[in-house]
Amino acid sequence: MRIYKVGGAVRDRLLGKPVTDIDWVVVGATTEEMLAKGFRPVGADFPVFLHPKSGEEYALARTERKSGRGYGGFTFHASPEVTLEEDLIRRDLTINAMAEDDQQNLTDPYQGQRDLEARLLRHVSPAFAEDPLRVLRVARFAARYATLGFSVAPETLALMRQLSESGELEALTPERSWKEISRALMEDQPQVFIEVLRACGALKVLMPEVDALFGVPQPPAHHPEIDTGAHTLSVLQQSALHKQPLTVRWACLLHDLGKGLTPNEEWPRHVAHEFKGLKLIKAVNERFKAPRDCQELALLVGEYHTHGHRALELKPSTLLELLQSFDVYRRPQRFEEFITACEMDARGRKGLENRSYPQADYLRGAATAARSVAVQPLLEKGFKGPALGEAIKRERLKALKVYKDAASA
Repeated sequence: MRIYKVGGAVRDRLLGKPVTDIDWVVVGATTEEMLAKGFRPVGADFPVFLHPKSGEEYALARTERKSGRGYGGFTFHASPEVTLEEDLIRRDLTINAMAEDDQQNLTDPYQGQRDLEARLLRHVSPAFAEDPLRVLRVARFAARYATLGFSVAPETLALMRQLSESGELEALTPERSWKEISRALMEDQPQVFIEVLRACGALKVLMPEVDALFGVPQPPAHHPEIDTGAHTLSVLQQSALHKQPLTVRWACLLHDLGKGLTPNEEWPRHVAHEFKGLKLIKAVNERFKAPRDCQELALLVGEYHTHGHRALELKPSTLLELLQSFDVYRRPQRFEEFITACEMDARGRKGLENRSYPQADYLRGAATAARSVAVQPLLEKGFKGPALGEAIKRERLKALKVYKDAASA
C-alpha cells in the first residue's frame, strides 16, 4: 500500500498558494485492507474512505471508462493493480495530475509542472472530451488563475469546442452546472469564466441569453464601452474587485439580458429592456436551479436597476414603491445588495470605474426615512386592518417627501 497526495494540494503548493483541501489516493490496496486499518467507507460509486483520525478522504486508485452521457456516464474500476499513472491520467488537467509522497517526491507523468511554469491549462488525455463538466471546470480554473497569467492551451480549447458542439453539455444536471458556475463567479476574475465559455462555444449552449449580449451596442454617452456583452463582463469584474457576495455577482451577470431582445433597428437604445429581460432572467434562474436568494435579487436588479441610477430624480411616490418592492422593512439586506449591484453596474463602464455613486447613500437614507415611521401611534389612533396599512403608507410617503426636500436643499 502506497499513499500519495494528489491534485489541487500538489498544484497549489508548487504555485506557492495556500493549500486548503487535500486529496489522497491509495495505490496497491484492497477495500478489506483499508477497513482493517480503521478507514470508514463513504464512496457509493467507487471506494472512498475516511481516515480514522483526520477524517480526510482517501480514494483507491481507479480507472474509468465512458459508459453513458453526461458527467455521471462513467464506469469505474478500482483494484490493487491500478497504477498511480493510470489513476492520474483520468484527471482533467496536467496541473491537476501530479502526485507526491510523504517526502514530497513528485510524480509528474504528464508534465504538469512544465505547464505550471508555462502558465497553461492543458488536458491530460483525449479522454478529457468524454466529460462535459470539464468545460465548466477549465473555465473556472481560468478565472481562478488569470491573475497569475494562466490561459487555456489551444488544443484544450479545441476539445472544449468539440464538447460544446456535441450536445453533451445538455446532459449536465442543473445541480452540477450551478456548483461550477457559482464557484467560478466567486473567483477573483469571474469575467474570465464567461470569456472562456464564449471562446469555446459553451456560453451559447448554457446561457444563450448572456451570449446574445455580445455585439449589441448601447448609447456611447452612457456606455463608452458600447458593447453590452463587454459591459456585462466589466460589471462582473467590478463585483469581484469589490468582494461582493454570490447574490450580487449573479445579479450583475443577468441584469441587462433584456437588451439582447432589442430589434436591431432600435439600437443603440433599449426601451423597456428592464421588463423585457425578466422572462430571460427567470429562465436562466430555473435552468440552473439557482438558490432562492440569487433568483430573487437577479429579478429585482433586472427590473429596477435604472431606478437605482435615477434615484435622485425619483418622485417620493416612486421611491416608496421601490422600497415596498424590496420589503426594506423586513429584508433590509436585500435592498443593500440591490444598491451595491446598481453601483457595480455604474462602475462597469469604460473609464468610469472609479466614479462616485451618490445614489447609493441617497437610497440608504430613503430606506432609513421610510423605516423610521412608527406604527404604534397609528394603532393608538384606532387604525387597523387595511386602513392601518394605508395610514402607514401615507406616513412613509410624508417622511420621504421631507427626506427628498432636505437632500435637495
